Amino acid sequence: MTFTSMPLAPTAPAPILALHGGAGAIPRAELTPELDREAREGLRSALRTGWAVLEAGGPALDAVTAAVQALESHPAFNSGHGAAVNRAGFHELDASVMDGATGRAGAVAGVRHIRHPVLAARALLTEADPLLLIGEAADAWAKGRGLEMVDNAFFTTERRRVALDRTLQREAEGTAAQASEADRHGTVGAVALDRHGHLAAATSTGGYTAKPVGRVGDSPIIGAGTWADDRTCAVSGTGKGEHFIRTALAHTIHARMLYLGETLEQAAQAAIGAVTALGGGAGLCAVDMRGNVTLPFNTEGMYRGWISARGVFVAIHED
Repeated sequence: MTFTSMPLAPTAPAPILALHGGAGAIPRAELTPELDREAREGLRSALRTGWAVLEAGGPALDAVTAAVQALESHPAFNSGHGAAVNRAGFHELDASVMDGATGRAGAVAGVRHIRHPVLAARALLTEADPLLLIGEAADAWAKGRGLEMVDNAFFTTERRRVALDRTLQREAEGTAAQASEADRHGTVGAVALDRHGHLAAATSTGGYTAKPVGRVGDSPIIGAGTWADDRTCAVSGTGKGEHFIRTALAHTIHARMLYLGETLEQAAQAAIGAVTALGGGAGLCAVDMRGNVTLPFNTEGMYRGWISARGVFVAIHED
């Protein structure tokens, strides 16, 4: 299990943003220099986009939304343009956001035409009720509020078509277990602490390659893949969504900090350990109310990074 942590002194919180582009990164042996550069540039761009909000004094909620929107636009990651293809050959996207200051949240699941699902989740948070919309109803709701809509084929890339063909072939040959973590799943997410001491989290995904039509993972489930509470932390997860739901992973980290007095890293390690025990790949990015950051994962790699006034960090594998 790998942890990358950046502790800060327990003084007045300074703005910071962390993100992940999915546990189960492209295996090191398959990561060409071009793919490595593309992913790192995508991470840095998303970090700078979110940091611009925080640096200007904006709220954490705006920062994580902006960062995730940037990742949804980048084909190297499994969300928005570049999302995984389901078993029927099209895309169903999930996203959620949560505000640690108010406890409000918004989420969409199984959407097919919203260019930026995270913006639909954010709009639902603003309206407060309903919190979660799915499928055609979510698409129609977003369209009615003026969000950008696209044809489902917009989300497809050649890399994802190849991954689907490879996955279906492995299933036919009985070698599905040999699939890399990158083919199995992937998600993007961001967490932030703003200068006012408020936390927020956002998550977005295309699910996993060749998933059944209608499958919903942890990303739009508040408490499983996303959580934010100013008393403790903000969390965005990536990995085997079914295990995240079963363990209520994101909320569990909050609860362990609040009720057991654990540090962010202790609570995150325990939560990842619970998913590991179930046999699933997992990772997350999290920040606490003091600005401590942790980015643990139990896979070969995880696209990840953080940014603050102290600098920028991005990584993919053990670096």
